[in-house]
Amino acid sequence: MGVLDGKVILVTGAGGGVGRECAVLAAREGAKVLVNDLGGSVKGDGEPSTAVAQTTAEALRAGGADAAWNAESVANLAAVNRMIQQALDTFGRLDAVVNPAGILRDSMFHKMSEADWDAVIEVHLRGAFNVSRAAVEHFRNQGSGSFVHFTSTSGLIGNIAQSAYGAAKMGVVGLSHILAMEGAAKNVRSNVIAPFAWTRMIATIPVTDAASAQRVERMRTGMRAEQVAQLAVALCSEAARAVSGQIFAVRGNEVVLFNHPRPVGSVVRGDGWSPATLLSHGIPALQAKFTSLEPSAAVFPYDPV
Repeated sequence: MGVLDGKVILVTGAGGGVGRECAVLAAREGAKVLVNDLGGSVKGDGEPSTAVAQTTAEALRAGGADAAWNAESVANLAAVNRMIQQALDTFGRLDAVVNPAGILRDSMFHKMSEADWDAVIEVHLRGAFNVSRAAVEHFRNQGSGSFVHFTSTSGLIGNIAQSAYGAAKMGVVGLSHILAMEGAAKNVRSNVIAPFAWTRMIATIPVTDAASAQRVERMRTGMRAEQVAQLAVALCSEAARAVSGQIFAVRGNEVVLFNHPRPVGSVVRGDGWSPATLLSHGIPALQAKFTSLEPSAAVFPYDPV
């Protein structure tokens, strides 16, 4: 018996990395799986290939699972509508969408092209909209459904040269939270995961100094895609029906819960503020609570439970 027995799951970007591991584990846990992957490069360019999604689906079938494949782009709503219909036509239902499909086009912002910005936003943020919009009415009508979207610490904490990626991934957080709020009455859930895992996308990040080389090596050896898949699959289960609207991260064997942005302080002046008094009193009074621009200062200030 698996935690997804009888369920049907669509996994995007399932040709490799986190997506593939989610598809493999979902099948192992009893799900029927529609494997989606466009088969393009990490940058989202080059010729698509149907072989990527097909290879994963055939591997699942070889292991005894019921699987089908789809090689269309999450960036196209009509294509995603076809994915959802394919799942319904092939398997008779759809219970969850796991959506790690993504690309990277890293660049310092002052050097970023409009085309690179648009491409990243299209796949990550528009893609999250597309898979959610295509499935949400079906989920509401059947009275159940789970979205598992993927965010990144590049948005939650920040990372140089990933402005488009970070902006898109923070947009996914906002989308997921409102999907959860709007879906609560219909048992439609949505959560996001920030993965720490060695994949071909992570392998493209340039190593610029000894510290970054050490971080990359720790990720390569100790933070694997299959560790992220455990949480993604768990969130698709009916046993997780009380879990919605949350932001998680997975770092090796550690599962991290992030909070949502909330006020951390305020200043009030009875006769109102002026630019001069804000500069002399208001902003200095809040300054001790400012968020640091140094990412390492924001690394998980908590005690594991």
